[in-house]
Amino acid sequence: MDKQTEFVLRAIEERDVRFVRLWFTDVLGFLKSVAIAPAELEGAFTEGIGFDGSAIEGFARVYESDMVARPDPSTFQILPWRDTNPATARMFCDITMPDGSPSYADPRYVLKRTLQRAGDLGFTFYTHPEVEFFLFNDPLLSDRPPTPVDQSGYFDHTPQSTGSDFRRRAIGMLEQMGISVEFSHHEGGPGQQEIDLRYADALSTADNLMTFRVVVKEVALSQNIHASFMPKPFTEHPGSGMHTHVSLFEGDNNAFYDASAEYHLSKIARHFIAGLLRHASEITAVTNQWVNSYKRLAGGGEAPNYICWGRNNRSALVRVPMYKPNKGASARVELRSLDSACNPYLAFALTLAAGLAGIEGEYPLPEGAEDDVWSLTERERQALGIEPLPRNLDEAIRAMENSELVADTLGEHVFDFFLRNKRNEFEEYRRQVTPIELQRLLPVL
Repeated sequence: MDKQTEFVLRAIEERDVRFVRLWFTDVLGFLKSVAIAPAELEGAFTEGIGFDGSAIEGFARVYESDMVARPDPSTFQILPWRDTNPATARMFCDITMPDGSPSYADPRYVLKRTLQRAGDLGFTFYTHPEVEFFLFNDPLLSDRPPTPVDQSGYFDHTPQSTGSDFRRRAIGMLEQMGISVEFSHHEGGPGQQEIDLRYADALSTADNLMTFRVVVKEVALSQNIHASFMPKPFTEHPGSGMHTHVSLFEGDNNAFYDASAEYHLSKIARHFIAGLLRHASEITAVTNQWVNSYKRLAGGGEAPNYICWGRNNRSALVRVPMYKPNKGASARVELRSLDSACNPYLAFALTLAAGLAGIEGEYPLPEGAEDDVWSLTERERQALGIEPLPRNLDEAIRAMENSELVADTLGEHVFDFFLRNKRNEFEEYRRQVTPIELQRLLPVL
């Protein structure tokens, strides 16, 4: 028994933990949970907890349904929104087959496998997400628009506001669970919030994002409001993105930094950006996996819809932020397409895979775009060689299904299930009669 496992078993006893929740994520990014008694935990560490994989979205077919959840002791945390006496704890799990081999359907394993590829090349992959979401008054009714908790705007400070009190409580809970927060503020839309997590390795960040969603929803419910990570709940207001800053390190050295290069961007960073651009369309069905995601991307402003990069250009798909002088470790690139409703394990895996493809293939980096890409005409964008991202989920699916990179990264099972599920989602969406059709056509046709 390793030291981390011993620590967990000792903490269970010392903290009077009565329930241990084992968490894992399905292929679409929804959190799953099973609670076990402390007496079962030592057995869970050695043998895992068996469950019916065919009942989990995308995990297994009926005739191969037996799967095992194996808790990762390094993810042990007490849940701060539950009663502290007795306490409830949680751990993330790795999903395996009964023989102990990793499950082909586990998103966490998809990311681990891609991180191992990076490790074999000498790299560690770090991510820093800026998570946006909305707060609404309850109840949420399907036949009318949601009501935001406020009418504030970007960086607004309103004394004793629901949003600022919410952020304070949510950040307190996140930090109690070992999740460090860098910034928080009101975003541009009414009721819209942003909380930025600190840099961490990509696996820890993905685990932290799944915890983040639970904490945000729990705190909202405790205040009789509702939190949503839906990418675009309002036609007239900005959507919720998850701009993600990424970097590769070789040991303690930032592989993206070169003091002698233009913009201090190393060759590795340039190839990585080129990989993101070349494979952007192929990975969009995963980074923006819902039909609603494309309403945000079509909204203009700071939501990217064109495949280009730039320095401090917030209309570009990939932005190179200004790094702090004399701090080469802060060199990074920002991928701005992701939304906060994606499956972070799969999204990070494909982001890394696209960048590594650029490095291994030594892709050339095209010229950067320094203008507001949205303000250019279609002809001007074509002259600059700037292609659009997929404009809807159907286009994204078509780009993904022909992608060898996505198929290799996700594995055959996840790749096939994800495409099947998204095709069904788009076909169901395509059949719907929308309010704008009724408003415009019903009276005149």
